[in-house]
Amino acid sequence: MIGHAVTAVASLALLWLVYGTHLAGQSLAAVGLLVLGGTAIAVYASARSLAWKYLFPGVAGMLVFVAFPLLYTVQIGFTNYSSSHLLTEERSREYLLEQHTFDENRLYPFTLHAGDRLLLTAPDGSRWTARAGDGVLQPATSDLGASLPMRDVIARRAELMPLQLRLPDGTVLSYAGLREFGIRVPLWTPGAAGAILEQGSGTVYAPDRDAGYFRNTAGDVLQPGFKVGIGFANYQRMLLDSDFRGPFVQIFVWTVMFSALTVLFSTAIGMTLAVLLEWPALKGRALYRTLLFLPYAVPGFISILVFKGLFNQNFGEINAILDALFGVRPAWFADPVLARTMLLIVNTWLGYPYIMILCTGLLKSVPGDLYEASALAGASPWVNFSRITAPLIIKPLTPLLISAFAFNFNNFVLISLLTDGRPDYLNTKLPAGTTDILVSYTYRIAFTDAGANFGLAAAISTLIFLMVAVMALVQLRLTKGAR
Repeated sequence: MIGHAVTAVASLALLWLVYGTHLAGQSLAAVGLLVLGGTAIAVYASARSLAWKYLFPGVAGMLVFVAFPLLYTVQIGFTNYSSSHLLTEERSREYLLEQHTFDENRLYPFTLHAGDRLLLTAPDGSRWTARAGDGVLQPATSDLGASLPMRDVIARRAELMPLQLRLPDGTVLSYAGLREFGIRVPLWTPGAAGAILEQGSGTVYAPDRDAGYFRNTAGDVLQPGFKVGIGFANYQRMLLDSDFRGPFVQIFVWTVMFSALTVLFSTAIGMTLAVLLEWPALKGRALYRTLLFLPYAVPGFISILVFKGLFNQNFGEINAILDALFGVRPAWFADPVLARTMLLIVNTWLGYPYIMILCTGLLKSVPGDLYEASALAGASPWVNFSRITAPLIIKPLTPLLISAFAFNFNNFVLISLLTDGRPDYLNTKLPAGTTDILVSYTYRIAFTDAGANFGLAAAISTLIFLMVAVMALVQLRLTKGAR
């Protein structure tokens, strides 16, 4: 009986929440909430769905926090959503119709008096009074005393702004500033077929649902625009717009090179150190291993900021050493080649301990008998590494290297903290940096200095997702083959 009561209460609460979401104008969210909530009630109210009682939270979390953001991002990639096209067509029209000015010839100066009394003087000299709370104007028949100072008017500004004062003839006066009330004159009036008309001139601005603007016959557009679907235009821009394609292709190539070279250098250093630290004759191996692991133990953002100071052209220790030895002070942050070199150095420093630990664990699985037989044959260390060590550990290591490549493909933190994508390319439509990788380039397009072009950023994000998904599939295939 208690179970039925709880189910009924939960169902009513869900329906109330769904109804409120629908009234707020979020119909799709209301449908999703109804489906998800209804499924949850059905699962936990039924005695025959024991397994789903444990599985449902994970499945629901995946749908809400993984599948929905992914689908929403893909959907945005097919729109013109940006800082200039944030609103729907209806909301954009409403915003424009709300714009107004005041009739300069019919302004009513006012003063504020004790008791929240307003005293207005009409253009013809007549005086009207009202309480700030009721908004009904009456002829002023008595002296209200001295007016309050301007600081009191400013203090009550929030109360005065929404006031609508009505004259006996029905004229409504609205707050027009700290000293005046006036008659609102709308700048725009509604027209046929969703168009709006400019007050006075009568110029018609019709909705252009291809570009997302209200536009007149002369081509002039009104802000704000509205969000519309533009199909594959963002993807076509990446491939066909030469001004955009140039920096985009260079950033894509650098992203692949940055990820591949980081994995290559980190693997070379990490594997070499792992092999050296397995040398039985080396004393203090545990201490060396601990010290070499420290770059991975220190939070990455701290190491990046430390390196940013070390590479400072004027005050950094690295340039101080180079100046003392060779008389040079490289411009690490101003020269594109040096900036990219610096990124690879720092990222290799941050990444080699991970590879070293992986290789150390894999080396433990190599049979010692193979090395003993190799020693009897008089093989050199290089032969041991190339014929025994590398072939036995490279297969299980490959999926992990692909994972490291995918991680560095989206290594936003390093780029953002160390170079912020700079130095920039010159003469580009959208700001693009020579050290930007795709994810940092996408961030700049969406949130910084490129007009908040969310649609284009979403299209690039979708492309990144597809690339990383392919890497993940390859990794799963290789992992399966490594068993």
